[in-house]
Order: sequence, then structure tokens, then C-alpha cells
Amino acid sequence: MGEHAQEPTPENMTMMQGFEWYVPADQKHWVRLEKHVPQLKQWGIDNIWVPPGCKGSSKEGNGYDIYDLYDLGEFDQKGSVATKWGTKEELLKLAHTAKKSGVGLYWDAVLNHKFAADHREKCQAVEVDPENRNEFVSGQYEIDAWVGFDFPGRGDKYSEMKYHWYHFSGVDFNAANDQSAIYKILGDKSPGWAKTPDVDGEKGNYDYLMGSDLDYSHPEVEQDVLAWGKWLAKEIPLRGIRFDAIKHYSEEFLQKFIIELDEEFGQGWFFVGEFWKDSLSDMTGYLDRMGHKFSLFDAPLVYNFSKLSQASSADLRQVFDDTLVQTAPISAVTLVMNHDTQPYQALEAAIEGWFKPLAYALILLRDTGYPCVWYGDLYGIKGEHPFPPSCGGALPKLMLARKLYAYGKQADYFDFATCIGWVRYGTWDRRWGCATVVSNAGPGSKRMHVGEMHAGERWTDVLGWETQEVVIGEDGCGDFTCGQTSVSVWVNKDAEGRDRFLQEFDSNIYEE
Repeated sequence: MGEHAQEPTPENMTMMQGFEWYVPADQKHWVRLEKHVPQLKQWGIDNIWVPPGCKGSSKEGNGYDIYDLYDLGEFDQKGSVATKWGTKEELLKLAHTAKKSGVGLYWDAVLNHKFAADHREKCQAVEVDPENRNEFVSGQYEIDAWVGFDFPGRGDKYSEMKYHWYHFSGVDFNAANDQSAIYKILGDKSPGWAKTPDVDGEKGNYDYLMGSDLDYSHPEVEQDVLAWGKWLAKEIPLRGIRFDAIKHYSEEFLQKFIIELDEEFGQGWFFVGEFWKDSLSDMTGYLDRMGHKFSLFDAPLVYNFSKLSQASSADLRQVFDDTLVQTAPISAVTLVMNHDTQPYQALEAAIEGWFKPLAYALILLRDTGYPCVWYGDLYGIKGEHPFPPSCGGALPKLMLARKLYAYGKQADYFDFATCIGWVRYGTWDRRWGCATVVSNAGPGSKRMHVGEMHAGERWTDVLGWETQEVVIGEDGCGDFTCGQTSVSVWVNKDAEGRDRFLQEFDSNIYEE
């Protein structure tokens, strides 16, 4: 069969989380991001997970403190018309530019809870043990809870639904005595927590996370949020949704939400959930129950990266042990950092800066997983503890190497604890291939086979960190090196696209 009859090799896709927690609250994020979309596409980003764009409790809120699903920066509510990120008009301009540039947007849907109620309502409740939410630590009594949502700035536009105490299963504050606790709301109209495994079984029952916890067993809540999903799909051109905190609300509801969206709007939409837990069996169980029309962020891989980065000369060959990308690669979104794993936070999942280029090579240049690059690593972090872009400026080059060269059969050289390598052989129509070497100790060297068809070629490191040339022998092998605690990515120096690595990625997104 001639090559023209063969199927073209699908292009590698890469997503980016398009924000970090400490982006300035100046309502200009949509505008800045929109200007950078063409550059991001040029360097290999195909889809951007945008921050929660619904109105939060204040104009400084990141959107996880969600107030109104139907306010995308359109109504004067909670101190401003714009969200922290900007106005709905600016969001639509971003969406238009992204679509024109061939970049998809993934919406960050915060459906578990609400914040900043408009008024209090009295209801019956019982206090529960924070470490075992099935155990009562008080008798039933009346509390005064912030659970009344009227949306006065929006009125009835888009949705006439108003929220009352019986639309929620729990709160964490009683205004009658100014006491904080976890209160399970009781009453004829409130069945209490969702059952496990409809929600996660951590802490006995992890239905309650924060704020005023929505009760998806109430038909009015279900109906309003299902309607919102369809409304959002009509308002904003999207390619998918990232679901926040899926351990904490009804799995059955989420299945219904995805099926209805998929049938009406979302052919080819991508759905990914934040199920942040270092338990592979819990994650694969969730995927099984969701029917595998769904992906999860590979939290166990992030924990592995963290452990490797914080140890001296650890065994790199174990990097993929007990990870989602190893067990269910088709459903794994691989990542190094996100807004929950900032480097200065005392988190188990914090990753040391020296290890980030190695970790990004391990998610971007291999043949499994859907990699997600983090805005804070590309553009730096603002706030009280600012950080510059990570990876010594190499991250855009790693993204571009994925886009141009990381294709075809993979051969692993996981034969030494502190220095590993792998080769991608290319395909009939993406023929260049690449060879990657990673070391978490001293300078590394690997003799690897890239193919006899490359005999006589001169290969160089696209990152520019290794400066010599490797001449491929008649046997198709070369001696590829990398520096101490470093990574190198070797490609034929005359390969198509090599000139693109000479350009500079503009990481100064905040310039006026």
C-alpha cells in the first residue's frame, strides 16, 4: 500500500491551564490571555482551560467562591460587573480569537457549592464530626444560615430559579450564634448527604466541602444546573469542561449533565474532572462508573514527581508506578503543577523547581496521556511570593518538540536508576522522531537506537542545553547526553521546524 493511502498521523494535542491563583485582580485577565492566544498556538497549545468565569463572592474571587452561574461578568453583583477575570464581552472576544486561532476553550465548572448568599434563612440542622461526617456531635436545632440566593443584580434573566435552605445539604456557619462548624441541614425537604459512592467516602462522607453545599437530589437544583450547562454551550463556543471538586457532589448528576450536553451540543467535547486523591483504585473505580467518557487529572503522577524532586538521586524508573497514565492512559490528563500545587505551599504535591523540566519532558514527549501545561510555569506567579517562569525558559521548547517530533513507536531505556531515556521513532508522515535523556543526578549518557534510516545524520538538543552534535552511526544508534539534573531532547539538526526553536517565547504577559 502506498504512503498516500495511509491514514495521516493525528497531531499531538496539548492543553494549558490558563491561570494561576495570584493573577492580579484587575479584571484584565481575559484581555491579556486573548492577546497571547496566537503565540500559545504557535508554540503548541491547542486547548486552554480557562478559570471559573462565573461571578464569585467578590471581584477578587477566583470563581471557586461561586455566587451566580448565570453571571459571566454581565451584571452588577458582588461589587462589580466584571469578574476577577473581566467582563462577559471580553470573555466572548477571547473565545472568538481562540476559535479563529484553532484553540479550544475548556470551561471550569464549579457546581458543588455556592457562596455569598443574599440573605439568611432559618432551618433545622445538626453538627457533624469534621473527620466523620456521618457522626452527629449535637442534637437537632435551628440555625440561621446564609442560604438565600435572589440574584438581585440579574433578576430573572436566563433563569428564574432562586435558592433557599432546602436546596442545600450543609453549611459551615450559624449566624444565630456566629459559630463555625459543619452543619448537616435536616427537614422534610432535605435528605441530607448524598450516599457513597455517589460522593467520595473520605471523612465518612465527603459530600460537604465548603460554602453552601448544593443538594442534587432536589429536582429544582438538578433542573437549574442542567439548564445552565446548555445555556453556557450556547453563550460561549467551548470544546469541553473541567469539573471542579467532583469527589464532593453527585456522580449520578454529573453523568446526566455530561450525557445531556453531549447529545445536544458537545459532540467531540472533552470532559475532565478534578478528583484530587492519591488513590489509583478510587480513581479507576470512578472512571469505570462514569463509563470512560471522562478523564481525570493524574494526581498520583504529581505525587510521584514531588517525591522524586525532594529526594537525592531517587530511582527515576519508578516515576510511572501506580499512576493513572500507566493504568488508564486514555483517561489520564498528565500535569506537573496547577493552581492547587504551588511551589511555596507546604503541600505534599509541591515539586522542586530543578525537577520541572524533567517532569514536563516526561509528560510532553511520551506516547501516553494528555498533557496539561500550567500558566504559572509559562508566565510566572504573582502575589506575595512571586516566581519567574519555570524550566529556565525551556518549557515552550518542550511544548514545541511535542508538537513537531514526539510521534511514532516508543522505545524506553529505563535501565539506570538516575538516568533514563526514550526514543520516538516518528511515523510515515511525521518522520523526524526524537531522543530524550533525563538525569536526576550527575551528567547522563545513553546509547540509543533511533533507526538506520537516520544513519549519518547530525542531531542536536532542541533545548540548546547540550551544545555538541551527535552523529548517528550505520547501526542507527547514537550516544545522547544530558547535563547534571537536567534533560535534553535530540532531533536531526536539519529537521523541518528546527528554525522555530530560535524564536523567543514572550513570557511577559503583564506588560502594559
